[in-house]
Formats: sequence, structure tokens, C-alpha cells
Amino acid sequence: MMDRFSARLTGFVAGILVLVLSGCAGTPPTRFFVLSPITGSERMGSGMGEQCFSIGIGPVKIPEYLNQPEIVTRITQNEVSLDEFAKWAEPLENNISRALAENISSLLCLRSIVIFPWGRQTPIDYRIDVHVIQMDGVLGESAFLDVSWSIAAGSDGKKSPLFTKRSTYKESTGGGDYGPFVSAQSRNLASLSREIAEAILVLSK
Repeated sequence: MMDRFSARLTGFVAGILVLVLSGCAGTPPTRFFVLSPITGSERMGSGMGEQCFSIGIGPVKIPEYLNQPEIVTRITQNEVSLDEFAKWAEPLENNISRALAENISSLLCLRSIVIFPWGRQTPIDYRIDVHVIQMDGVLGESAFLDVSWSIAAGSDGKKSPLFTKRSTYKESTGGGDYGPFVSAQSRNLASLSREIAEAILVLSK
């Protein structure tokens, strides 16, 4: 009697293990993404006697719905999707700050560039504050970026900005996966970086 019960129990446990293992085998691996900077140099205003700057990036602020590891895409105007298997490799605020710093380094002649927070004694000509309002889009269609940004003189966050603007960008993804989507968001940030660099050149004249 016990032998028959033991055999049934063993078979039941083995069946559960097969189901668990087959389920694990079917789970896709989590993929991690980063925003990419501008490739190569697109230096603006280059030439003899070119003015060089010390720039501070940040703070960069994002809405709470983006403040999580999962990449957020949009299903409808009122519904978003978070994919547990497609995540940012670092906090999105940090990733945006770093991408902007690298882009602006390619666009302007710089003496230095720092990312918020920085020391009170850090010499800065212009501080760039960025407030992301919306950064999502539809997989397989487009990536959308809506951002409010400002440029202020020096490192003191209490100083009134010299220039403020709200900009929106939209890039076609060219593919239905997260890789093309992140690449499209990188191009949106590149467009924002060019606009910021142009504004700094105008302010410095």
C-alpha cells in the first residue's frame, strides 16, 4: 500500500517539476537598454577664436510614471505598458543626464561639463535644467519626447533662467522591438541637445 502511494507521490512531484522547468525554459531573458549619444563630432560654431564653455547638466526631472526600471510605452492616450523584460540599465534620470552631457560635448567647445549635483565652487558658465513631461511612444510606430528646459547663468539654482522653452520631438522607430524604440528616443535627445547648444551659442554672443 505504501509503495503504491509512494510511487504516485513520486510521479506527482516529478510532474510538477517538469511543469516548473518547462515554464522557466519559456521565460524570455530580461534585456537592458541605454540611450546612445550622438556618434562623432557635430561641432557647432567651430573655427578660430571659438568660445569654449563650462556647462552644468541638471537637475533632470522625470514624471513619476517613468521613474521605474521598466521601459514605458503607450497603448492608448490613457493607458501605458510596462515590460518587465525590457528595462533601463540605469535610472532614467541618470541616463538622460549622461546622454545630454555626451551630446553637448560633441556639439560645443567645452572647458568642462558636469552633471548635477556639483560642488558650490564648481565654475559653470551655463546651467541646463530639464523637466521631462512625456517620454514614451508606441512600439513599431514612433517615440515621443515632450520636455521643458531652461538655461541659467552660473551654478546657482536660485538664479532666474536666461532662456526657457518647451520642445516636443517625435521619431519613427522603424521596427516593433525595444531596440529601435530606444534608438528613436536617443535621436529625440540628440535633437534636444542641438537645440540647447544653439541657444547657448546665441546667449554667449
